[in-house]
Parts: sequence; C-alpha cells; structure tokens
Amino acid sequence: MTTPDPGTLSLAFIGLGAMGGPMSARLVQSGFTVTGYDINDAAMAALRQVGGQTATTPAEAASKASVLIIIVASAQQVDDVLFGPNGALTILSAGSAIMVCSTVPPSYMQALGQRLHDRGFPLLDAPVSGGVSGATDGTLTMMAAGSAAAFEACEPIMPVLASKIYPLGDAPGQGTTVKVLNQLLTGVHLATTMEAVALALRLGVDLERAYEVISNSAGASRVFTNRVPELLSGAETPGGALDIFVKDLGIVLDVGKEAHFPLPISASAHQLFLMGSAAGLGQEPSNSLLKVFEKIAGIRMPTRSSSSTPDPDAS
Repeated sequence: MTTPDPGTLSLAFIGLGAMGGPMSARLVQSGFTVTGYDINDAAMAALRQVGGQTATTPAEAASKASVLIIIVASAQQVDDVLFGPNGALTILSAGSAIMVCSTVPPSYMQALGQRLHDRGFPLLDAPVSGGVSGATDGTLTMMAAGSAAAFEACEPIMPVLASKIYPLGDAPGQGTTVKVLNQLLTGVHLATTMEAVALALRLGVDLERAYEVISNSAGASRVFTNRVPELLSGAETPGGALDIFVKDLGIVLDVGKEAHFPLPISASAHQLFLMGSAAGLGQEPSNSLLKVFEKIAGIRMPTRSSSSTPDPDAS
C-alpha cells in the first residue's frame, strides 16, 4: 500500500462512538482534514479537541469530502446517514468513495453496493476488528471488499486505521461475510468465558491462579486472555455495549437461516446476551454478561487489583 498522503483527501467521518472516535482522531493526527458527525455532542467535542472539524448533519459533513467513512451501529443507521433527509448523498460529490466499517448483514452490504454503484459512488465494504485499543493504536484488522476504484480511493486511509488489511474480493458483502464469522466466534468465546468464570466462582477456585493456568493451556482464547484481567481488576475499560452482541449474533443467526445452516452454539450465546439485555444490562459493557450468572447462581465477582487489559474484541 502507498504511504498515506493527507494532502490529497478531505474526509467525512460519520459515527464518532467507541470505535469511530479514536479512528477519526488517528486520521486527524495523521494530517487528514476530517469533518465528523455524530448524534452525541460529547463525541463531536472530542473530535474538535484533537483538531478535527464537526458538522450538524451528515450532509454538511460530506459537503467537501472525497471519501466518506461510516461506522455506525446498524444497517438502518447506515441508510439514514446516506439516504435520509439530511443524508450525505444529498450533497456528496459524484464519484466520491464511501467506506462502510459497520457490522451489518452481508445481504444489506451487497444491495448497498448496487444502490451506490447505480448512483456513481464506489463502495468499500470494510468492517474492522480489534476493539477500542486497536482503533486507538491503528492496529485494527480490516476485511475489505469492493471495486478497484473503491480500493484506490481508500488506499491512503486504510494503513492509518489498520495494521492488517485483507482484500477479500471485488464485491461489497464479501468483507462483511468474513466479519460475520469473526463475530460468531467472538460472541461465543465471550459467552463461554463468562460461563467459565462464573463456574470458577461457584466452585471457590482462585480465579487469578486459574487465569494464569488457562492462559497457557488449550482452553485459552484471545477473548479469555483479555476479558478475565478486566474482571479481576474491576476496572471499567472502554468497549462495546452488551447490546452490540445481541445485534451481531442476531446477524450471524440470520445469515445461518438464509443459508439453511444450523448454528446451535451461536443461538445459545445469543440467548445469553438477550437475557442480559432483558435484565437492563444492554448499554453496559459486554463483560456485564457475568451479572446474569451472578444473579442465577448467587455468586459475586470479587474486585482485585490486577492491571486490566484493553479490549481488542468489542467489534
């Protein structure tokens, strides 16, 4: 990939939340002109503090952009950003590239690619993984698919955001399909990690010692080795809300249904996250899934002093 040339691109960045905030800040700090928009005023203030510009609507943000980057929570929000009354496409210059980093259904991304192609906008389907720490450090993994024109337009941007960039095809939807597999595994690993922690607490196992052993054994996963230290420290680490996994595992199950393919483990994990959401934990960090087991089993996670590990798996 070429070295980013900030002087050639003016960027619109829509969605300045847990992932989009640090991603847009990295682009500003790399010298790009970034105009951001989010429904959260504090998120926009944070972008201004690092030297970015903000707008009052997606359309205003896109008014001078040569590339529009979107990382919002759902397909409906992507639609609103692009096609709504104050949507970016009411003003975005013809031929400008659009990079969508959101986790959405592959079928939606495929259809979006055609809708945008018909209007003359190349789309890069570019979901990311690596969580808040990866967004902050520029070490995300990006799963990218789109036309040659879309890749060319976004080429200077991608290395600023991601240390691992995987081209996965020339059609939008191919990147998102791989992200679905990633979210299947992340959601299941998170659910089983909380189940294992809860069982350890019920059995009176020294969790710090168990973590040390399992981290060096076959049962370890990246989710386990990052989430358990967070629990041990009792620290609030930035990351995705529990409801993100309700949404993402819902997408996984929908994809399985479309393919007429059974996903029994994913369905069980989805039900656990739904239990957490129904219990009022939806907007809490996803580690709050442990509270479901605490309530069921009458156990309590003790607060320890261990240092916490940043969360690379929230997205």
